[in-house]
Amino acid sequence: MHSTIRGALSVSGVLAVLAALSSGCSNGGAQTDSADKPNAKPHRGLGNILVGGQPVTGSKATGNKKVPYQRTYTDGALYAPVTGYRSMGYGSAGLEAVYGDVLAGTASGTASGDVVTTIDPKAQKAAFDALGDRQGAAVALDAESGKLLTVVSTPSYDPATFSGHRPADEKAWKAANADERSPMRNRALRQASAPGGTFSIVVAAAALEAGLYKTVDDRTNSPLPYVLPLTTTSVTGASPQCKDASIRQALRHSCDNVFAKIAADLGAARLRSTAERFGFNDDSLAVPVKVSKSSYPQGDVSAPEAALTGIGQGTLTATPLEMARVAAVIANGGRLVAPQMVERVEKADGSTEKPKTSGGQVEQVVSRDTADALRSALRTAASDVLSQGSEGTESGIGGKTGQVTETQNSATSWFTAYADGANGRRIAVAACVEGPPPSGEGEKGTEQAVAVVEEILASMS
Repeated sequence: MHSTIRGALSVSGVLAVLAALSSGCSNGGAQTDSADKPNAKPHRGLGNILVGGQPVTGSKATGNKKVPYQRTYTDGALYAPVTGYRSMGYGSAGLEAVYGDVLAGTASGTASGDVVTTIDPKAQKAAFDALGDRQGAAVALDAESGKLLTVVSTPSYDPATFSGHRPADEKAWKAANADERSPMRNRALRQASAPGGTFSIVVAAAALEAGLYKTVDDRTNSPLPYVLPLTTTSVTGASPQCKDASIRQALRHSCDNVFAKIAADLGAARLRSTAERFGFNDDSLAVPVKVSKSSYPQGDVSAPEAALTGIGQGTLTATPLEMARVAAVIANGGRLVAPQMVERVEKADGSTEKPKTSGGQVEQVVSRDTADALRSALRTAASDVLSQGSEGTESGIGGKTGQVTETQNSATSWFTAYADGANGRRIAVAACVEGPPPSGEGEKGTEQAVAVVEEILASMS
């Protein structure tokens, strides 16, 4: 799902490979909910992180008065992008760091409280198994509430292997950090890279909102190939039908020529404005673990660079979480909801706290008409790539694939989608899988990302 780009203009691939889970996040504090107080459940040791109502962490006595308890983990590698780690020798990261004061044992040896997450254990396992040992990530969220259901990054690590301070822990820590496949990096939240064709959803939304086209079925007058402004660089599409294709057909056939031209016609300023409403260029987002910024280029952007952002390349970057949020806006009638990975904190005294969200109030990113039009167009696009063929349209699944080739030996495939899940929930999902580039043009190479999304949605059906 990538275009053939010819000429002298350099197209960047992955621009930002960012740090692992933040270890210095501030506490995601909240207001006490006095109307919802479960029975107090004090227990010895450290507080726990819960998934699906069950703890995925534990603790054991160390015999050390200064550090009386050591963290243990259940399915550590599966939940590492959620829990982070707590180590006697290497500090903490992820929720372990954000809620360090809550999870720490008191002087009497009783835990201060537990952290209840929004993660769906079945969906988390489905995504983890589908990605396997490949380098990739997957995020699923409830489009209406913003609750994160899946946060998976592979290859992963088991935080239990270095939670202590013995020589074996030191060896495991060094091995995990020295691994060239970067298992300590949380690709779901902390790696931003070129999103390729999945960004065309934002481009299409900007075009409709600006009145560039009245409907998703209007002819776009897009040459095939399209020559980027002020250059000799040409951008093609994946099908002969891409010449003058409508937005609906351009999404379906991966017509990079159409979206590059739309981006050039809109200009960087208008496209940036729309992207920022979707969540780009926000460096304050936390879920409550800090999330890396997804970036639309700022300042003076040249005409050819603006056109390249239209196909999700150039200096444009996005995290898997951000691309799931893009799908969520379309699924949720044009509204953007702040994402959240914590349902509540249960204190040992029986009180509960609801987390504060970092993304502000619910925002109307695009009109409902624009969102509804793109829902229809994306169902058409998804019908060609889902394993059930045209049934994707009937089942309410819509989405867009993308393929970005970084080097001769490296490429990333994407799939961003939404679906009507069980109990009327609207689910938004994004998956990316790194690997060798496809050997030919067109859809080939995106199947792995599509398969990951299908497994996630199947687990929640």
